[in-house]
Amino acid sequence: MPGLTHFDEAGAARMVDVGSKPATSRVAVARGAVRMAPSTLALVREGRAAKGDVLAVARLAGIMAAKRTADLVPLCHPLALSRVEVDLAPGDDGARVLIEARVGVTGQTGVEMEALTAVSVAALTVYDMLKAVDRGMVIEDVRVVLKDGGKSGRFEAP
Repeated sequence: MPGLTHFDEAGAARMVDVGSKPATSRVAVARGAVRMAPSTLALVREGRAAKGDVLAVARLAGIMAAKRTADLVPLCHPLALSRVEVDLAPGDDGARVLIEARVGVTGQTGVEMEALTAVSVAALTVYDMLKAVDRGMVIEDVRVVLKDGGKSGRFEAP
């Protein structure tokens, strides 16, 4: 299957061999959001959510998730991450929590999956902590916005 590195010649799934690749500095940034009712976001802003500090708990969940990506995504390599930052903030529209994860490593493969996992689990944590008051929340726009390092170089989303 040309261009798809996670499949062998017979089409069977495989973990890519990165053993001969040089270790280089790599970074990935992912973003996403959780859309909710303005009244739900007000609970977050005012620190009145029944389960506690939603943004602080989601930040920790995202960091922990980035470190466990290889346990969750079958063909990901386990990586010794050198940096994981997860930021959450209420959106200016009054109806979203914005999430950004920045992950770094010096290694033989990129960290896009770790950044995406961090954002996704942070968003799931926001949902979990607020679902009692707003079951209509939507996790949206989870994507890689920056990838740098390695053979393929730099990618920035438009």
